[in-house]
Amino acid sequence: MGQRLSGGRSCLDVPGRLLPQPPPSPPPVRRKLALLFAMLCIWLYMFLYSCAGSCAAAPGLLLLGSGSRAAHAPPALPPGPDGTAPRLPFQAAPATPQAAGKEPAEGAASQEEQSPETPDSPSSISSFFSGSGSKQLPQAIIIGVKKGGTRALLEFLRVHPDVRAVGAEPHFFDRSYDKGLAWYRDLMPRTLEGQITMEKTPSYFVTREAPARISAMSKDTKLIVVVRDPVTRAISDYTQTLSKRPDIPTFESLTFKNRTTGLIDTSWSAIQIGIYAKHLEHWLRHFPISQMLFVSGERLISDPAGELGRVQDFLGLKRIITDKHFYFNKTKGFPCLKKAEGSSKPHCLGKTKGRTHPEIDREVVRRLREFYRPFNLKFYQMTGQDFGWD
Repeated sequence: MGQRLSGGRSCLDVPGRLLPQPPPSPPPVRRKLALLFAMLCIWLYMFLYSCAGSCAAAPGLLLLGSGSRAAHAPPALPPGPDGTAPRLPFQAAPATPQAAGKEPAEGAASQEEQSPETPDSPSSISSFFSGSGSKQLPQAIIIGVKKGGTRALLEFLRVHPDVRAVGAEPHFFDRSYDKGLAWYRDLMPRTLEGQITMEKTPSYFVTREAPARISAMSKDTKLIVVVRDPVTRAISDYTQTLSKRPDIPTFESLTFKNRTTGLIDTSWSAIQIGIYAKHLEHWLRHFPISQMLFVSGERLISDPAGELGRVQDFLGLKRIITDKHFYFNKTKGFPCLKKAEGSSKPHCLGKTKGRTHPEIDREVVRRLREFYRPFNLKFYQMTGQDFGWD
């Protein structure tokens, strides 16, 4: 114990620096910089991942995806003689001659069509994926009919996780066809592999140019038509216009060219839309009947799950939307969703749906039923379905 090492130091006096020491901890500034760098890398990765989806959907670029998605990309068109980008051919829809007394009603109806009742409101999960996926041309379109139940069908379908749909009506194939398919595709929501892109514009069904235009986009497009008793539909159409223009003539006076002779005025759109067989003929020139599904507006109210089952089968979707998704609202008189897309709360269509119809002269209703009967029977034969309107 008393011995000393050379230099006069005791064994206990060996300097600590000769023993192994733990590495000094990095200063706080370095730790913060390292954390900031890691967060920046994560943000950059997410940004580049999102950009990939955006670039794929940019106008003029085609997404080289798998499956049937690539088939729905806009067809390539040769450049014009001056080297400019080509535009798809556009032919203005012919104006339908209207009686002077019916112009206010037609204008009001058209204006309401332009104002979508429900904006596109993606769910929280859809919002999370808003930067991924790509925009596709619709594989299915609800083409009609006005006041038949198209809004209800679209809102019900949007509950399905494999359906992504535009909330507002694009009116591409009847009003904006000159803007081109790239513009149309840009309106669509982003979809992931296995999801279906949809839109609904009820006026397509009565637009003469729409069948050929949709066929030119894709011959494989699935078409859904929601039909309703044409007499009830006409009264509902008039009721909608009346809510916007209280000063329009009565339903009875607009129905007839000459009430004394009982000649129905088929130039009035409220009457014309209900001649379903006539409009269907134009569609069958471009699409087989097997590619069209006819949904009963009446059964959509009395048995929404049953009709939605047929629609899901038609679209090749798993039957996810069932009875558990609906409850009947006695005040409105139609079914509502227990939980809408992106919400945990019950959801009913807006105040513009379920309006109380005005009282219509029974004799006028009887005359209308006689007028529509032969057209209804022909429509039953064409579709292979008896909708029970007579």
